[in-house]
Amino acid sequence: MVSEVGGQKIYDRTQPFSQALPVNEPLVLLPGLMCDARLFGPQIAELSADTAVTIAPVTQGERIEEIASGLLDQLPARFALAGAGLGGMVAMELMRRAPDRVRRLALIGTNPHAETPQAAAAREPLIVAARSGRLREIMQDQIIPRYAGGLELDPELAALMLDMAEVSGAEVFLRQSRVLQRRRDQQRTLCQCKVPALVLCGAQDALFPVERHSFMAELIPNAQLVVLDGSGHLPTLEQPAETTRALRHWLSQPRTIGSFRQTAESIRPST
Repeated sequence: MVSEVGGQKIYDRTQPFSQALPVNEPLVLLPGLMCDARLFGPQIAELSADTAVTIAPVTQGERIEEIASGLLDQLPARFALAGAGLGGMVAMELMRRAPDRVRRLALIGTNPHAETPQAAAAREPLIVAARSGRLREIMQDQIIPRYAGGLELDPELAALMLDMAEVSGAEVFLRQSRVLQRRRDQQRTLCQCKVPALVLCGAQDALFPVERHSFMAELIPNAQLVVLDGSGHLPTLEQPAETTRALRHWLSQPRTIGSFRQTAESIRPST
């Protein structure tokens, strides 16, 4: 069922994840910057066969706290939570605010740190351009090309990212840019996480590199780190089968810390 509401280790891909059915709890997916449910299209298609999947847009509010507060009013009482990019940052804020409601946490291509002053200042020309009607230009020329990292971004994938951005519109871009500029540091939140956690990224992610994800996985007491070769910042679409397999394994694990760590260390993605 699908509903919608308002050190470093690169794993070889030779052994399959567990194919056990997920634990019976709803899964909430949070898309990234200027994205909608299509960012998780392959995962929704596979996981919704046996899991209740909710897509929760992160488009309302100019502070991450506003987005999280609005979502908590609409989401199930208990849920598994996965976020990509900006959605991962919102996921960490939801964990900070409602740790008793988040039963497991997956962070995909994201960043636990607050925005640096330099990065916040660099967003201002993009905000000005979006206000002046140049959203398509900045997405096409400046933002989407960075998603590929050292890879060549598939033209169909680039077109999908551009379409999601245009459907979202300039006002969403402005709000989400402010959210990114004003976000808090979430390292303490990750250190206090007591549920099964998955940290997943592309090996060629240039926006949030592998080292940052390895750091996140080290902060969380019971995290599994999965790094997918052949993927930049969009592993849900660049390596959809591997991403889905990792999420299914994460969903299938018991909610006790020790048992998840033990199985996570022995499981690797397949080819």
